[in-house]
Amino acid sequence: MAIWGKKRKKETDPETREEKKKGLFRRLWQKIKNIDWKDPVTRWKAMFVSLIALIVVGGGGYGVITFTNSPTFCSSCHEMAPEYTTYTASAHNQISCVQCHIKPGFINMVTHKMKSMKEVYYHVTGVPEQIVQTEEEAISNQNCLQCHSKNRLVTASGDLKVNHKGHIEQDIPCITCHQGVVHAKIASRGINVEEVRGEYTKETAEKLMEKKYLAPNMGTCIDCHDKVNNGEKPWKELSYSVPPNPEEVDKKLEENKKTSTESTTTETTTAGEGTEATVAEHDQKTQDIILQAIGKQQKDVKLSMVCETCHKKIKVPANHKVADWSQAHGGTAIQELNKCVNCHQDSKWIREIPKEDIISLLKMKQQETETSKYTPNLTVVKEQSRVNKFCSACHGNRPPGHVQSDQWLTAHAVKAQTPEQKAECYVCHDREKPKEGSTEVKAPTDVYCQYCHRTGFKTDVKN
Repeated sequence: MAIWGKKRKKETDPETREEKKKGLFRRLWQKIKNIDWKDPVTRWKAMFVSLIALIVVGGGGYGVITFTNSPTFCSSCHEMAPEYTTYTASAHNQISCVQCHIKPGFINMVTHKMKSMKEVYYHVTGVPEQIVQTEEEAISNQNCLQCHSKNRLVTASGDLKVNHKGHIEQDIPCITCHQGVVHAKIASRGINVEEVRGEYTKETAEKLMEKKYLAPNMGTCIDCHDKVNNGEKPWKELSYSVPPNPEEVDKKLEENKKTSTESTTTETTTAGEGTEATVAEHDQKTQDIILQAIGKQQKDVKLSMVCETCHKKIKVPANHKVADWSQAHGGTAIQELNKCVNCHQDSKWIREIPKEDIISLLKMKQQETETSKYTPNLTVVKEQSRVNKFCSACHGNRPPGHVQSDQWLTAHAVKAQTPEQKAECYVCHDREKPKEGSTEVKAPTDVYCQYCHRTGFKTDVKN
């Protein structure tokens, strides 16, 4: 007896041989049509089979979703090595990837799974050069608020005063400030590309999880507050909160090359002028922010930039408020440079994250471990004063002690008699004219000794 209660026909029957000649789907449809749906037993059997099928399909689907939601599944692909290892080294390693990367709700879950099929395609056809979170995939505030309260007014460190509720009510995405909390901004730093994925282990990830990349970047706060003071709301564009997609950047660069009709010479000149203008603008902006931070510039400011506005513990040191501090801080810099750069460091005051090399970073971390104690070193201070915009922005200006040029030219010899005095001069000045393409850091001023002393001069110190 068949399951529907009908007797099977023998294969030798002419009717059976005729049915076999028909296609599979035609035979199946014929059987369904012949079922007696009025029979209560038949309907009960149909319900039983449907229930079993539903359990199998549903259970299988749930199992697939559960498995693909696990961090283990995410780690199974080679291209996810940087993201997975940094995740395991972060404070969020006890929650699953999808709790952040998929909006709450079953429909959002299923929709995301369907969209993720393209990731399977990319994996099969070729590993992506770099994985970057797109605007569509940006982590929403809904995800963060599943665990975190928006009523926090002071950060966990007890230092920063941040009205989280006020920011959220302005529709500012949490990731605008906290985009590095799990993956340490490896996409913006350019250290999750295909060439370096083999370098990622738990140990190396822990070395790369620096606090300056995990915690909110002060440069992000400064940049956003500065834009608000200028009447802008930069977070309205989600691209402000997520790293730029390298493929889109390359595409734009290619389009710019195709549409460019100017000659190479004109382009080079314009690029040079543009670079100089950009550097000058950055220096001026840095100085303006510093003046606001120490409370000397508060006119027409909607959001105060004074350190005490946001910091409870970190304040402008008392010795910085001494009248002649700007003229006498060099000695302190030599003795305590490691303390100076805690605040006076470009990477902390600018929003942009520079591209890095993972091999160099790991070597630097090893050297820092071996030589953790800072030793006063004039050469190190001089180099810092040239590359650090906080130093060079001022060191490029004429110091008050240099008086007028005509007077200084005839009187500065007595200021540069000893090797120590000459070393102080070489903080701002080069001895010889910098060579084009030189790898040495150029001084922040274009005045150099041999510009006037062309026939040479007595010196005890080499630059």
